[in-house]
Amino acid sequence: MDLGLTGRTVIVTGASGGIGREIARGFAAEGADVVLAYHHSQAGAERLAKEIGGRSLVAPYELDGGESARGLVESVTRWSGRIDVLVNNAVHWGAGEPDADLPFDAVPDERWQTVIRANIEGALRLSRAVVPSMRERGWGRMVHISSSIAADGMPGGEYYGAAKAALHGFSRSAAFGLGKDGDILSNVVMPGFTRTATNVAMVEQAGGHYSARAPIGRLLDAAEVASAVVYLGSAANTGITGQAVKVTGGA
Repeated sequence: MDLGLTGRTVIVTGASGGIGREIARGFAAEGADVVLAYHHSQAGAERLAKEIGGRSLVAPYELDGGESARGLVESVTRWSGRIDVLVNNAVHWGAGEPDADLPFDAVPDERWQTVIRANIEGALRLSRAVVPSMRERGWGRMVHISSSIAADGMPGGEYYGAAKAALHGFSRSAAFGLGKDGDILSNVVMPGFTRTATNVAMVEQAGGHYSARAPIGRLLDAAEVASAVVYLGSAANTGITGQAVKVTGGA
């Protein structure tokens, strides 16, 4: 199937690791010009750029940086003159990943507020920044990477889940506003516990618990999640918008 991505410019935030890496690979394989936006690992993003070949741009981006979204969009516009697809994949856990042993009411204010603000405001800020380019051409795709925690819950995931659930609400309403201005679609992808190159130890420790809850009896890997993201962000997707799609192996 031709996904209609050849020559389109795709921004993938958090592209240097985990699911983001495979999302970037997936778009590059379809002929897109891919912007690999990274926070900590410039070297990892540069290695990925060499691996995927084609035309790519490695660019810094801080999810919780007030001016970072504007700077990224300006860099991409100078590089390609257009922005067709945004994948909001970057994530901010705060001081660390969810801690199931710490009651949510005992989490320090600075920590939970940072998780909420970075994950919501960061994604919305970048979404706002790319929309003018999409409206100018009457075409665009936004895919926001959420988590099954937003719908299913998890001890220790109260604030991260709240932030991702807010992203669902934004995407749903944004789909109506964007749809009036052209072929511009907005969707959410909700991965479950996913096998990636960066969470091998976690998979060994907890993978059996989560795979047992899936009808297919196994965890998805990052490339399988990426395939759904690439489709939703492509021209082949002509009618799916305003949706939150679980990609969890049925769990």
